Amino acid sequence: MKLGAAQIESVIGDPDANMGKHLEFIARGHEAGLDLLVFPEVSLVGHYGGHHLLDAAMKRDDPRLLRLAEAAGDMHTVVGFIEEGPAAQFYNAAAILHRGKVVFLHRKVNLPTYGKLEEGKYYATGRYVDTHALSPDWRAGLLICADLWNPALTHLSFLHGATLMIAPISSGVEAVGADFDNPGGWALTMRFYSMMYGAPAIMVNRCGVEKDLTFWGGSRIIDPHGRELALAGSGEELITAEISYDAVRQARVLLPTVRDSNLALVLRETTRLVENLGVPDFVRG
Repeated sequence: MKLGAAQIESVIGDPDANMGKHLEFIARGHEAGLDLLVFPEVSLVGHYGGHHLLDAAMKRDDPRLLRLAEAAGDMHTVVGFIEEGPAAQFYNAAAILHRGKVVFLHRKVNLPTYGKLEEGKYYATGRYVDTHALSPDWRAGLLICADLWNPALTHLSFLHGATLMIAPISSGVEAVGADFDNPGGWALTMRFYSMMYGAPAIMVNRCGVEKDLTFWGGSRIIDPHGRELALAGSGEELITAEISYDAVRQARVLLPTVRDSNLALVLRETTRLVENLGVPDFVRG
């Protein structure tokens, strides 16, 4: 499978203004012979799109999404947007587009409210972690940015059968604080997950500046042994790499993390925590 990361800047809060760039990179993806093209988190509205919530939100059958899906054709394409769900609930969402349809949608579960991040003010919380079959061998886990900083969500994705992790992110240098190395943290996190679960990963960040945040780019494609196959710089670009399912098979024989996951133990201990109101014994004293 050939993957591509579309590292772009976005106009804040204006899906119409961002359509042209999405169509341009989709066309470039077709020229490159990609099977999968991934855009950054909330790529259609920008990191601060939530500040324009009512004007920027789209329902999943919005004609603009369907236009991008038509342009995607046989190339699975992941775009980020603000979804307006039932009952006027708004979500930070990522959609997989294919052959004119929205075939899968993930709503961000872990909404950060620390540093300069305040997503809980704008978005409702997603409630599910699931995967989507891109082909008989390739099943995509799709998690958005801070979702991957909750290891339990990543673990769930791989237990649901993911053989590829898709990670659209929106990471600014200043987002968490001066003492926190966002670029270094993401490099370590993505390599760790690929190595631990024997699965390739594609992480796609935005670039440019939005208000008080400088987005550092650094999008990357990683093989199932945790090795970087392609790495972007700090500006707009399309990076590509090929991944092999045979490499996944080899990696999972060497390190069978998914096979050895003790679901019964996890269920039992999670249930015990819930029954104890979520407070572990060492905290309860």
